[in-house]
Amino acid sequence: MKIGIDRLSFFIPNLFLDMTELANRRGDDPAKYHIGIGQDQMAVNQVYEDIVTLGANAASKIVTEEDREKIDMVIVGTESGIDQSKASAVIIHHLLKVQPFARSFEVKEACYGGTAALHMAKEYVKNHPDRKVLVIASDIARYGLASGGEVTQGVGAVAMMITQNPRILSLEDHSVFLTEDIYDFWRPSYSQYPVVDGPLSNSTYIESFQKVWNRYKETTGRTLADYDALTFHIPYTKMGKKALQSVIEETDEATQERLMARYEEGITYSRRIGNLYTGSLYLGLISLLENSQALKSGDRIGLFSYGSGAVSEFFTGYLEEDYQNFLFKEENQAMLDNREALTVDQYEEIFNETLPGHGETAEYHSDLPYSIYKVENDIRFYKEK
Repeated sequence: MKIGIDRLSFFIPNLFLDMTELANRRGDDPAKYHIGIGQDQMAVNQVYEDIVTLGANAASKIVTEEDREKIDMVIVGTESGIDQSKASAVIIHHLLKVQPFARSFEVKEACYGGTAALHMAKEYVKNHPDRKVLVIASDIARYGLASGGEVTQGVGAVAMMITQNPRILSLEDHSVFLTEDIYDFWRPSYSQYPVVDGPLSNSTYIESFQKVWNRYKETTGRTLADYDALTFHIPYTKMGKKALQSVIEETDEATQERLMARYEEGITYSRRIGNLYTGSLYLGLISLLENSQALKSGDRIGLFSYGSGAVSEFFTGYLEEDYQNFLFKEENQAMLDNREALTVDQYEEIFNETLPGHGETAEYHSDLPYSIYKVENDIRFYKEK
C-alpha cells in the first residue's frame, strides 16, 4: 500500500521586509545577509495572525468537502503554541469544519514537530486506509529586534493531506532517527524569545545529518547517487547547504552537480520568506517541486528533518505520476509577488504590537479568510471563512 502526501500547500502573511533595508538599518553589509546567511526577504505577520490563522489559511487550500468527512486526525506541529494547554489543532478543526469524531492535537520538538506529525499520520492511514489525516506545520520564528537571529526570522504554515495512493509523494518505510540531549536552541516558558548557542546549533545540525545519513547508508546500502534530490530543514538557506557539502564528496561529480542544483531550487521560497521552524523542511519540498524542471515521476527524494534539542531524521519518498498537476505553483508565485514591502520603521512597529493582556479587550479587521477578529475574556475569537 502506498501512503504519503496527497496535497501540499503553504501560506504566508502579505507583508515582508527586504534584507537590504534591514542590513542598512543595523549597520551591516547587505552581503552578510544575502550571501553569508542566504536570506533576501523576511515574512512579517500582523498581530491578528497567529499559528491558528496561518494553519487554517494554508489548509483551506487543500481541504475539500469530501475530506472533511474522511479526516480522522488534525495534527499541528509547532513551537509557537498559543496556549499551554489547549492545542491549536482543536481550533483549526473547528474552523475547517472537520467531522467531529476526529483527534486533534499538537506535537512539539522544536523544528522536528511537523515530521513527527507526518509519520504519525502515515501509521494511522496504514491501519485505516480509507481515512485521511491533516498535518499542519505552523510557526512564527522570532528572535527579537536587532538580535543575532533577527535576519533568520520568518512566519508561515504548511499543510499536508496524508492518504493512501497519494498524488504527490509516496513515503518509503525505512528511515533513521536520532535523539541527543543538547542545549543548542531552547525557549524557557518564561521567555518570549529563544535562547540560542549559534556555533553549537550549526555544528549539531551538521553532525546530526552526518550521523543519520551514515546510519542510513549502513542499513540500506543506498548512496547519494540513488537520490534525485535532497531537501533539508532550512533555519536559514546556507545551513542545509553546509550539511550537504559535508558529505557531497562521497559521490561522483555528476551527482554532486545534480544534488546541488536541486538544493538551490529547494531554497527559492525560503530565501523570500525566512525560517518557518516546523514548516521549513516542507516549504523547501514545495519550492523544489514547483521550481525544478528536472524532476519527474518516480524520482526519489531524501528529506532531512532537524529539531534543536535535538531530534533529527532522514527519510525518503518518490514522486507520483503527474504530481505537478496537484501543486499550486502559479498561486504561490502570486502570493509571494503580491506582498507589500515594509520599511524598517513599519516592521519594528508591527513587531512590537501585542495582543491584549489579561482582562483586556481588542477588535481587529482584516481581509484574510481566517484571522483573529476579537480578544475578550482571555479568548481569541477567529473570523471563519
